[in-house]
Formats: sequence, structure tokens, C-alpha cells
Amino acid sequence: MSKAGIAASQPWYGSLDRRQWNTLVAANLGWMFDGYETYALLLTVGAALHQLLAPAQFAQIPTYAGAVIALTLLGWGIGGVIGGILADYIGRKRTMMISILAYSLMTGLSAFAWDWVSFAALRLLVGVAIGSEWATGASITAELWPDKARGKGAGLMQCGLGIGFFVASLVWLFVGTLGADGWRYMFLLGILPGFFTLWIRRGIPESPRWEQANLRRRAALERERGGALLQAHERALTRFTLLELFAEREVRRRALIAFAMSLATTLAWWGISAWLPPYVASVAAKAGLSGPQWASFAGMAYNIGAIAGYISLGFLADAYGRKPVTLFYFALAFITTPVVFLWTHDLSLLLAAACVNGFFSLGLYSWMPVWLPELFPTRIRATGAAFCFNTPRFIAWIGPLVAGTLIANFGGFSNAAMTVATIYFLGLVSAPFLPETRGKPLPETV
Repeated sequence: MSKAGIAASQPWYGSLDRRQWNTLVAANLGWMFDGYETYALLLTVGAALHQLLAPAQFAQIPTYAGAVIALTLLGWGIGGVIGGILADYIGRKRTMMISILAYSLMTGLSAFAWDWVSFAALRLLVGVAIGSEWATGASITAELWPDKARGKGAGLMQCGLGIGFFVASLVWLFVGTLGADGWRYMFLLGILPGFFTLWIRRGIPESPRWEQANLRRRAALERERGGALLQAHERALTRFTLLELFAEREVRRRALIAFAMSLATTLAWWGISAWLPPYVASVAAKAGLSGPQWASFAGMAYNIGAIAGYISLGFLADAYGRKPVTLFYFALAFITTPVVFLWTHDLSLLLAAACVNGFFSLGLYSWMPVWLPELFPTRIRATGAAFCFNTPRFIAWIGPLVAGTLIANFGGFSNAAMTVATIYFLGLVSAPFLPETRGKPLPETV
């Protein structure tokens, strides 16, 4: 049998080497740590604000919580764009290390907040650091994994977020019982990921695609400084990556469509599912049960579903295509929202519904590491992915603010969830306009 025939007969994982697996592990763990930091905030923000606010302000805790979450999300958008640009200029591996060190330090400092303003400011800085990691991991995984398995690698990378959410829920199940300062212990544990950078430094390679693109960029810049007349492809290399994203019509079109889809994904999640733990806690409290304990149960159930959803989207996208699978997830994320927030009142059934909703509403995020790196050439791949993934947060950060206000003043969690869920329709009408990229090589030109 020929080499091509042997390769075709192998299972998808049979053609992967150690450096490709190590890269996936690094990207997955980096995103898992991001998930821990993010969900630790969602689980503890109520407890933190009970300690940081005066008793007279307790009735407006959902509004203050929305502000803290929103500022974290705003910082995520800022840091994400910066991180994507850095990854295209200084490398995928180096940017990943810087981002993990930064958010480990900022998360640890969050434990020492003395009032809600200092807490919100520190969480803004955590968001800046967290945002810079995702595009790096998505880009390096896409560039090192083979075409036929790229979706699977992306889904396996993205599931790190759900694992991080689950770990945070599990840790809070125990730390939440340690008294009023339990939330501070949660953030102190966030220092630990910084040590992971020691392994990244030695355990994974830099992306060869980025190294080649970087050499071409340097050569073009050298020719420009020497006064040479540059060809079109050389001018593209010398142009600032964020500007280059909008210089060519087709690249610009893809970026704007993907932005709309990302906005729908992000605004819906932060405006709806981010409130699931406190919602379940409120249902449990009305039944005379422990709210923090049931919030942890809900977080674990939701994220078990999310982990399966992340991975499944990647595998399904490799089997059936990026476009139909993404549309399917958008539709089911919308349909399962009222199941959780309107139609299910029994706590046991609510955990099951949360698991199913997590599969689609959080699993939906996998369309981005699966599809986005395949839409942009190497010279701007991380910038393009980061722009689409992170800039919607400049709009989506108002989601928690709006939802918090709705919850506090206009009928509770259910009405707020269904109001925000309508944004899913933006994703449904946008996705058909992106090209199908299943099984195709990563583009060098568009």
C-alpha cells in the first residue's frame, strides 16, 4: 500500500506526533486556566459583594455584580485584540506565556480587594490578561494540526474552558464553606497557572507557519527601509495587521460576518448563562436549600454539558462541515434557553436542563477556534481570530449590565434571559455567508 493509502486508512489521531499533542495540551490548559478565572468570578461575585458593599446596598447586588462582570468582559476585549496582534508579531508561544503569567498575577491580586471599586478595577485587569491567551492557542493549534483533524483539535482545545469552569465549580463547593473570605481563597488559587509557563517554554514548539511569515515580514520591512518598490504581497506584510484585516475586500467581509456571529455568541452567553448559578441558587433558597451549594451543582452540570458540546462541535464540523453544525448549535442554544429559565422548576430536572443548555450555549463557542483560523492568512491569522473573538466584547460587556438591571428591577432571571436570547438570531442569519472550509488547507492568501 502507498504512503498516501496508509495515511488515509489511519485513525485521525494516528498521524499526530508528540509536538502536535503537546501544543494541544498547552492551548487546552491555558484556556482551562482562563475558564477557572472567569467562572470563579461568576460563582463568587455575590459573596464578594456581600463583604465589599454596605448592607444598605445589598438589594442592588445584581446591578453591582453586572458591573463587575461587564468590566471583566470589557478588559477581555481590550486584551484579546492586543494579544492577537502580539501573536502575529512576536510569536504564538511567547504571547501565550506572557498572558498566562499576567492573568495569574492579576487574579491573585484580586483576592486583596478592599471595596467593590478596587475589586472591579482588578477584575478589569484580569480580563485584559485573560483575553490575550485565546487567539494564540487557537492559531498555534490550527497551524500545527493536519487539515483533516483541525476541527477536532480546535474542539479539544476549546473544551479547556468548560474544564476550567467545572474545576472552579468543584473548588467552590469546598472553598465556599470556609466563611466570608472564601471568595478570596478562590482567587489566590488563581496564582498557580503561572508555574505552567515553565513547561510551555520547553514543551511546545513555535509555529513554523508563523516563523516563515515572520521572516517574510522582516524581509519586506528591510526592503521598505532600503527604499525598494514593494510588490502588493510585500506591502501586505508591512502593513499593521489590524489595518491589513480591513485592506482587502474579501478579508474584510469575512471579518465583519464573523464579528456578527461572535457578537451573538458572546452577548447571549454573558447576558444569559453567566447568570445560571445565581438563578439556581435563588430557586434552591426558595426551597429552603443551600444556595451556594446548588450554585456549584448547577455550574458542574452546565459545564459537563459544555465540555461535551465543545468537543462534539469540533468532531461534527470535521464530519459535516463548519456551516451546518454552527447553525445547528445556534438554533439549539436558543431553544434550550426557555427550558432552563422558564419551564423547569424541579431542582433535579433543572440540573439536567442546565447540562443540555451548556452543551449548546457554551459548546457553541467552538465554532470560533474551528472556523476563524481557516478564514485568514498566516500573516494576520491571530489578529483576525482575536478581532472576531474579542471585539464583540466591547458591545457584549453591556449584556451583564442590562441583564443585572432587568433581574433586579423587571421580573427576575426568566424575563431577562428570554429578552437577551433573541440575539441568537443574528448568528443564524450571518453564518450562511461565510465560506465552508472543512478539510481545506489553511490559507496564505484570501
